[in-house]
Amino acid sequence: MVEQVYRPRRPKASPLWQCLYDHFDAFLDTYTERYQPRLGFLRPIIPEVVNKFLDCGDLERGFARIRCDHCKHEYLLAFSCKGRWFCPSCHQKKVQLFGALVTETILFPVPHRHFTFALPKMLRIYFRHDRDLLKDMCRIAHECMTEYQRTVLDLPDGLPGIVMAIHTFGEYLDFHPHLHALVADGLFMRDGQFHVAAQTDLKPLEEMFRARIITFLLEKRLLPPERARMLRGWAHSGFNVHRSNRVQPHQREDLERLAQYIIRNPFAVEKMQVKERGGSIIYRSGHNPKIQRNFEVFTPCDFIAAITQHIPDKSFQLVRYYGWYSNKMRGQRDKQALEAAQAVGNAIQIIDVSEHKPRRIPSAKWRELIKKVWEADPLMCPRCAHEMRIVSLIDDRAVIEQLLRHLGLWEEGVRVHTGTDPPMATVVEPWLDDPFPDYDTEPVLFANG
Repeated sequence: MVEQVYRPRRPKASPLWQCLYDHFDAFLDTYTERYQPRLGFLRPIIPEVVNKFLDCGDLERGFARIRCDHCKHEYLLAFSCKGRWFCPSCHQKKVQLFGALVTETILFPVPHRHFTFALPKMLRIYFRHDRDLLKDMCRIAHECMTEYQRTVLDLPDGLPGIVMAIHTFGEYLDFHPHLHALVADGLFMRDGQFHVAAQTDLKPLEEMFRARIITFLLEKRLLPPERARMLRGWAHSGFNVHRSNRVQPHQREDLERLAQYIIRNPFAVEKMQVKERGGSIIYRSGHNPKIQRNFEVFTPCDFIAAITQHIPDKSFQLVRYYGWYSNKMRGQRDKQALEAAQAVGNAIQIIDVSEHKPRRIPSAKWRELIKKVWEADPLMCPRCAHEMRIVSLIDDRAVIEQLLRHLGLWEEGVRVHTGTDPPMATVVEPWLDDPFPDYDTEPVLFANG
C-alpha cells in the first residue's frame, strides 16, 4: 500500500497567530489609553482566550500519541484550545456539530425561515458596555415573534419554535449586535399539530420590536426620553427585521447550512491579507455601499481590538432555544413519551452502570465530524488502513521536550503571558463532558516503534 502522509498543522504560520504573537503585548500595554474609552474596561476573558489560542495545536503544549497495532505506525496529535467564537479551527468543529445537532435532534419536519433582528447604530453602545442586555434583546425578539405569529394565525395558545443566535459583529468586525434565528414558519399546538403561517407583511413585527426595545431601554434609564421620542418619530429608525424564503422540511442540507451560518465565527483568517509580518492588515469582505469598497485596513493592534471585542464572557450563551424547541418543552415531551410507554405496559429496564468506565478513546461522533470537516479519518492508519488507538496523553513538560527533541520538532518558542506564567492547563478528556476531544485535527508523523 502506498504510504499516505498527513500534512502537519502549522499554527504559527497563520497570519492570525503571528499578529497576536507579535502585537498582543503592545495591545495590552496601550489598551487603557487607546481602547478603553471606546471599548470599555479590558475583560479578563480576552487575555485568557488569546493565550490559549496561541498554544492551540502546539506540540510543545501537549499531545496524544496514536499508534496502529497492526503496522506499528505512530503519530502525535496536538491538543487544541477548544476556544469558542474565536479560534477559527476549534470553532469550526462546533459549527459542524451544531448544524448536525439542530437539524437531526431539534428541528421538527415543518417549514422554517431564517430571521434577522437588527438595531440602529445609535443604540449599539448600550449593548457593548452591558452585555447582559443582549439576553434581553433575545427575550424581546422572542416575545415579538410569538405575539406576531399568534395574531397572524389567530392561535393565542400556539407555541413558536425558535433557535436564536446572538451576533455582535458586523461585516468589518465593528460592534454590531443583532440576532439570527431559525424559526418554524407557523405555530405548534400542545397536541402535536403544526399550523403553517401564510405570507404576511413584516412591518408590524418590526414596529413591535422597535417599540419594545425603546421602552425597555427607557425603563432601564439608559435611553434619554428625548432620544426615544426622536427614534419613535423617524420613518427610517434603523430597526430592521428580515426573513428568508421558506425552507421546506425535506431541504435538510439547506437547514443545516443555515444552522451553521447563524453560529459562524466572528472573523475568518481567509479574509486577512498581510503583505509583510508586522505590517497593516487588510480585511476583505463583501462590497459595502456606505464606504464604497470591499475591505478595511487595520493596524495590528486595531485588528486585535476589533476581533477580541467579540469574545463572549464565560458562561454567556450566544445560542438560545424558545417555545417548542426550548429545553423545557423538549424535556416535557420526553417525559410524556416515557409515561405513555409505561401506561401501555412497557416495563422500564434498569441497568446498573455505577461500575462502568468509558473507553478512553474519542467517540464515533468525533471521528465522523473530523471526517466531515477535513475529509480524513484521524484514527485510520495511513499506511495499512487498520484502526489506530490512543496509547497515551502526554502533558508533562519534561517528557514532551524529550520526545520532541528526539523527533527534531522542539522549537521552544518564547510565549508571553500576562503576569506570572500560568501552569499548563489540565487536559479535558474527550469522553467526559464535551462532544469534541481536546485534540488538534492535524497529526504529526511519529517514528515507528
